[in-house]
Amino acid sequence: MKKSVGEMEMELLLKSEGYEFQQEYKFHPDRKWRFDFAFPKDKIAIEVEGGLFTQGRHTRGRGYIQDMQKYNAATILGWRVLRYGTGQINDQVVKDICAITMRDHRKKYNDAKDAVDEVFARMTKSLEE
Repeated sequence: MKKSVGEMEMELLLKSEGYEFQQEYKFHPDRKWRFDFAFPKDKIAIEVEGGLFTQGRHTRGRGYIQDMQKYNAATILGWRVLRYGTGQINDQVVKDICAITMRDHRKKYNDAKDAVDEVFARMTKSLEE
């Protein structure tokens, strides 16, 4: 499949930042849907929406509805989908990815801390008995 200008720009940006990603990633078990860019381990996807000002597929009724079905299915499967127009491919993409991954790591840290605190509280209580 031929890459759009936006997809080539996104690929260059992600590579320049050292990200490991997959392109044209098939995420759905039954449908042929693919993400332009995917970070499967983190379940983060990036879609570059082209033709926004030229009545491209993503802005016409049928294509728009099909995109909604795809993105809703992705959300149900636990994916976080970031969508950008060609003119939006800049350092904000990196900031958005970082915001998601930092939140994920913070949650994992807090969950682990809570589990350790709970074990410590049980141990302390049993020692006091």
